[in-house]
Amino acid sequence: MNAIQKLGLGLFFAALLIFTASLGLSEHKISPENIQIENEYHAAAFFAAADKLGIADKTYKGNVGFISDVKACLKEAQTGLNLMVEKEGLPEGVSEWDFKIGDWKIKDYVPAAVRSSASGLVPERKGLFLFLTFGLAILGGLLYILPKFRELPGIKHNNIYHRSLTRGLKWNARTLALSLTIIGVLVYGLYYMSGQWIWSLATALVAGIIIALVLFYRGEKDRSPAKSAGPGLMGWFGIVTGLYLIGFYILLYWKPEYITNWVLMVDPVSEKLSGNPASRWFLYGLMYTCIVIVMGIRMIAKYRHNRYQMIRTGSVMFFQTGFAFLLPEILVRLNQPWYDFKNIWPLNYTFFFDWNIKQLIESGGLGIFMLVWGIVLIVIAIPVITYLYGKRWYCSWVCGCGGLAETMGDPYRQLSDKSLRAWQYERYIIHGVLAFSVIMTILVLYSYFTGSTRLGFLDSNQVRTWYGFLIGSAFAGVVGTGFYPLMGNRVWCRFGCPLAALLGLMQRFQSRFRITVNGGQCISCGNCSTYCEMGIDVRHYAQRGQDIVRSSCVGCGVCSAVCPRGVLRLENASADVGTRTDQLRTIHISESEVKLLS
Repeated sequence: MNAIQKLGLGLFFAALLIFTASLGLSEHKISPENIQIENEYHAAAFFAAADKLGIADKTYKGNVGFISDVKACLKEAQTGLNLMVEKEGLPEGVSEWDFKIGDWKIKDYVPAAVRSSASGLVPERKGLFLFLTFGLAILGGLLYILPKFRELPGIKHNNIYHRSLTRGLKWNARTLALSLTIIGVLVYGLYYMSGQWIWSLATALVAGIIIALVLFYRGEKDRSPAKSAGPGLMGWFGIVTGLYLIGFYILLYWKPEYITNWVLMVDPVSEKLSGNPASRWFLYGLMYTCIVIVMGIRMIAKYRHNRYQMIRTGSVMFFQTGFAFLLPEILVRLNQPWYDFKNIWPLNYTFFFDWNIKQLIESGGLGIFMLVWGIVLIVIAIPVITYLYGKRWYCSWVCGCGGLAETMGDPYRQLSDKSLRAWQYERYIIHGVLAFSVIMTILVLYSYFTGSTRLGFLDSNQVRTWYGFLIGSAFAGVVGTGFYPLMGNRVWCRFGCPLAALLGLMQRFQSRFRITVNGGQCISCGNCSTYCEMGIDVRHYAQRGQDIVRSSCVGCGVCSAVCPRGVLRLENASADVGTRTDQLRTIHISESEVKLLS
């Protein structure tokens, strides 16, 4: 590491430290001037509760104590209004929830109160902190990455299993991490679903069935090939990184009031693009895009010996920046619905929600075009393009989740579990998520067309809420990205993405795409398996001369890029679509004949 790279790392860690510390660099005050609540009944009850609790006009250094007291005021106001309704009834001409404060309203009021009352260092110097965090982090990242273009091109392992950041977890630690995560999600799910324990119980039951099927019924407990790393390794720096990412996603999804200062510092960018103050989702989109661009440059530097990788990386950078970030914000500035044209159902699970359909239809011609565009992608684009090019057209060239995994997650791709046991888990879980998304979509469409939220024993509102919590937030975000340094960069794509499952089924049985192998040239170096982010033991196929058509393969082509002998090749051909999924195809030479054996 040269001096420029050391400077780059220093700037990056300085930016990360300032970014983290900035959460507490604000002041707040509970007063009518600082906290605006539009509903007059709610406002009166809130400030009356503040007087009763003795915190009216109190100034807070930092937001933790302020948030706690605001929640206490809202709960007190909620109780007071409920008692008034019981004793006196609702005021004439006022609906129930225009007078009472629902739990969902409290969740909206708390972040709004934190934002409107914020003053002090970060809120008053947004541009400065934007530079000290995003600016320095980007500059530091580039200073660290750009010198890599002066190195000789080609893949170098560079001690990936000996660095604390990239060596992963011991297997017992990985099991513990997964167990604690599942338990934590299910327990928090009880609170998230307002005590409706049936959803956590049903999820635990399904998880138990899958574990029993894999470990006992399928008999995969002790089978090889070997997993992704040796049993004696533990990457503490990677664990800290994973915990930081997990903490970020928990705050982003479920406790956004605590990251208000982060949202405030990106206000200048949001106002330039859409004309509106930033939201937590704008903050996330900006961070996501900056990471994909900077780490995409690193990806190009690392794989610049391979033209396919350079073009593919440029593609995910383009689609994330243009289609997922800039275009939706420009649409908002033009008073059109926010819309990501590359996001497809069932990954975009809210596409068929009643509020989304209603919003698009009411937005006029462009909104109706967006609705039709989304349906055309599902009905025509997915089967046709997947038949021609496999799932790689989306998962490795377009998708934002895949783009982040390929760029920021590339240092962790070797941590994917290559065991057959992991493959069995993968098949049950990802197809289970696909079935869950289909059932939820049927329910929400039924509700949209009939006006009834119940179909049999299922309530569409409860099902969509649980899906959003369990799959859209906990799985896709907290686990899907937070577990990069712990279990590899494609945990979500491999085990949870319903669109990847749908595309994989099409690729497995009816697609021209496959990775062909020249088994006679394979020297069993294992590079291909090591670098496969989807947990495929590529060497196992190469040694047997078997084409790779696994439904989980995203066609990233890295296995081909790191092969020193040119054994692997990405191809599209229709001649043998019906037979290429045979378990084993080898050439058998005997004295009498030469034939292809299946």
